[in-house]
Amino acid sequence: MSLSTYLRDRFAAVFIGILCCVAVGGMLAVLGVGRDAAVLIPCFIASCGAVALGVGYVRRHRFYRELSHLVDNLDRTYFASELLETPEFLEGKLAHEALEAVGKAAADDVAQHRQQAEAYREYIELWIHEIKTPIAAARLMMADLRGPEAAKLKGEIDRIESSIEQALFYARSTSLAHDYAIREVALAEAVRTACRKNARYLIERGVTPAIEVAEDVVVFADSSWLAFILGQILVNAAKYGAANVRFVTCAEGAAASPARTVLEVADDGLGIPAADVPRVFDRGFTGQNGRAQGSATGMGLYLVATLCEKMGLGVALASEEGLGTRVMLSFPHDRRRLDMQR
Repeated sequence: MSLSTYLRDRFAAVFIGILCCVAVGGMLAVLGVGRDAAVLIPCFIASCGAVALGVGYVRRHRFYRELSHLVDNLDRTYFASELLETPEFLEGKLAHEALEAVGKAAADDVAQHRQQAEAYREYIELWIHEIKTPIAAARLMMADLRGPEAAKLKGEIDRIESSIEQALFYARSTSLAHDYAIREVALAEAVRTACRKNARYLIERGVTPAIEVAEDVVVFADSSWLAFILGQILVNAAKYGAANVRFVTCAEGAAASPARTVLEVADDGLGIPAADVPRVFDRGFTGQNGRAQGSATGMGLYLVATLCEKMGLGVALASEEGLGTRVMLSFPHDRRRLDMQR
């Protein structure tokens, strides 16, 4: 709040005060008290009024400046009243009380929605675990089946299980709790696990994975989350026409002490149109290729980006239409950055 704004807001009071000073001076002159007195007394009254205005401005300016700063810099503005001292002037006290009431109502509303979201997440997780029982039973019943129809049925069961797993990881990715544990993970084994889990789909689509990852390469990640991330990238490559998927690692940073390990997953599929590349990690974005397939949900790469962010990993994608796609996962060696974020 600037001084000019403050004075404009009190224009009526200032104008009336000036009129009163002029009137007092006129009356004193009429009464014959002397010219000096007729000038000095109104000036003294005007000075007292100016001091009062100045004191009021300083008190209000400090309060509104702090309030404006908090509103501009707080992510959750309903906490502003907790960080503001209660002002001494009446309008400020009323504003502070109103902020407290609004903040409490907003906090209660957020807490209620959070509880509802957490309850829904727990229900989804429970449903997912329950649905795994009939899927396991169906697998047992199909164990002795042979022939092309049985293979197709087993493939469909695999796809159902993959979709259920995707729903489970989505539910966990929206949780405030840490449903993951960062550990040292052998990267080659994580890649093999992802390939094994999706082996039937890869065989069905005629995809050949090539793993060029040394056995001694160790990264920091959650093993199950990492296997899921790699599986989503694999399934995407197979879905969009890849015949070969290559996993290769490199180290970035100083030669003596690399800062991170980068895993590149390159395929020779359809590639992604240049206009779609910036949005591939957006939730629900299917793009031109996804719309052509008709069965895309736009959740696979979104979950890849979300889970990578939670684990402190970097993810990037480069693609050229007709030539293939490369997805790069970056594993930092210094976990202190992740610890500070928690």
